[in-house]
Amino acid sequence: MNIIFIPKSNRKSSAFRFSRQVVWGLGLALVFAPLALLGGGYFLGKKESDPGPWALVDGWKKEISEQRQQITVATRNAAENINGLSRRLARLQAHVIRLDALGSRLTEIAELDQGEFDFSSQPAVGGPAGSLEEESNAELPDFIKSLNTLSEQLDDRAQQLDLLETMLMNQSLQDEVMPAGRPINKGWTSSFFGMRTDPFTGHKEHHKGVDFAGKMGSNIVSVASGVVTWAGKRYGYGNLVEVNHGNGYATRYGHAQKVLVKVGEKVDKGQIVALMGSTGRSTGPHVHFEVWHDGKAVDPMKYIRTAKK
Repeated sequence: MNIIFIPKSNRKSSAFRFSRQVVWGLGLALVFAPLALLGGGYFLGKKESDPGPWALVDGWKKEISEQRQQITVATRNAAENINGLSRRLARLQAHVIRLDALGSRLTEIAELDQGEFDFSSQPAVGGPAGSLEEESNAELPDFIKSLNTLSEQLDDRAQQLDLLETMLMNQSLQDEVMPAGRPINKGWTSSFFGMRTDPFTGHKEHHKGVDFAGKMGSNIVSVASGVVTWAGKRYGYGNLVEVNHGNGYATRYGHAQKVLVKVGEKVDKGQIVALMGSTGRSTGPHVHFEVWHDGKAVDPMKYIRTAKK
């Protein structure tokens, strides 16, 4: 095969001669060279995109390491939370112990039935058996069981203390309205309840109260809380104060020099209601003290001695 090169200038043309094998070789090279370039690029790209088994193993190792770190952190946080809850549980248990001691002390002070308010034992509970689903809680950890037990104890103690508080309040109110003590702060007993010789007639008569002698103008106090139903002069009593205490009880304070309260006024236990005098049927400064129950005069000494116990 001859190839002739003809230049643009007037120079002489050149001719080259190639054999048939060379020409076929050049043709094949021109055909397969692009294919070889494309194939090489494909395999190079595939090699770069495919990490291979060792790269996957390295990735797995890295992932496992990260998971272990997360587990370690989660375990540490869980331990800290459990420790915190355990400390809280211990404080709550100590609080229950203090509540038990307080409840027992209040029961003793109030002289209540020890069996009714028992702060030393677990709360008494019961009821029909639950279903299997309801019994699944039996498999909870001991820590959760302790919390549930403590919660039950607190509920039981709260109920007992609420009832105890109500009873103490009622008892306190009862103490306030129940006549007790002497109607004077200073003085002495000059005459008792019952049959005696009348100082004016010399005859035997029934004395409906107890007389307390003292200094003129000294304080006369109410022996219980109540409402004033009489405040002024009354035959035989001179200046009289009468207080209704409810539950069928009433008290009278006679022969006062001066009355310090008005009808309808509420008075507290120990409040000054009058000043000692000698008005009415009296031989000297004293207070004639009567206690009435259900419309009948009773011996005041029973209620006077109650306050001394």
